[in-house]
Amino acid sequence: MPSIVKTLRVVADPNRLRILLLLRTEELSVAELQEILVMGQSTISTHLSQLKQAGLVEDRRTGKSNLYKLSPADASPLDKILAQAKSEIPEAAADQAAMRRVLRKRQDKMRTFFDSVAGRLGKDYVPGKSWKSMAEALLRLMPPMVIADLGAGEGAFALLLAQRAKKVIAVDTSAKMIEVGREQALRHGVENVDYRLGDMEELPIDTATVDLVFFSQSLHHALHPERALSEANRILIPNGRIVILDLVKHRFEEARELYADEWLGFSETELEAMLEKSGFREIQTSIVHKEQESPQFQTLLAVASKATTADS
Repeated sequence: MPSIVKTLRVVADPNRLRILLLLRTEELSVAELQEILVMGQSTISTHLSQLKQAGLVEDRRTGKSNLYKLSPADASPLDKILAQAKSEIPEAAADQAAMRRVLRKRQDKMRTFFDSVAGRLGKDYVPGKSWKSMAEALLRLMPPMVIADLGAGEGAFALLLAQRAKKVIAVDTSAKMIEVGREQALRHGVENVDYRLGDMEELPIDTATVDLVFFSQSLHHALHPERALSEANRILIPNGRIVILDLVKHRFEEARELYADEWLGFSETELEAMLEKSGFREIQTSIVHKEQESPQFQTLLAVASKATTADS
């Protein structure tokens, strides 16, 4: 537990308070903080160093940079200070608006990647996509039902699910991917796939209208996986199910640039914890595939059910 005297001394600086207010809700890099706060790199780095030494922030390596966030252990003691600071720091509201713009840029970078490969997915190599892992998941489905395919891309999997489902709602952030998906459905005469442009963290789907949610190698593209899982929970009916196919946590950093990956996979423990926090129960996880070629990506399958009031 950091010294209260040291904590008060560090947070007494208005600029460090501005940084803490931003990191309270979002992981940000030094470059992103520079853009938001309009400060020099050395100034931002100095403030972050002091906050880190005081135990108020922590960082994690991602690609060529670090992402900083408020230390979880210290969020509660700081809550009252930051709540007060939010009303006293004149720049606070503008900082939050600037942060939203910066995050949109981060999402746009990912969206640009998928726009560029629309029409080629399935022809080019994509880590973790295998028919073996798909089959493992399909065996656990209980058709007919309404299915949401989140991060659907071109919708190849949505078309497969549509053969037995009442309806498939395919959601993706890339307009090009949605366009290609609709063209494929029309070409194959598939009428029960509804392609919708939207974000996994803010789904264009009504609450409690879906029987099954599917993430097929898409969760690691979410800026906030827990928010995506919470949204999945929202749209599911009571006792509805979720199926996740994703990469097991790995160290192939090039995936961030090659495939626009936001996260380098998840461990079984991490995924179980996120599912539980998002309101799921009866969680089962297993590693269902391992690629032979380097970097030997492994595929993680998770299945869970939406918890009901009676379960809590």
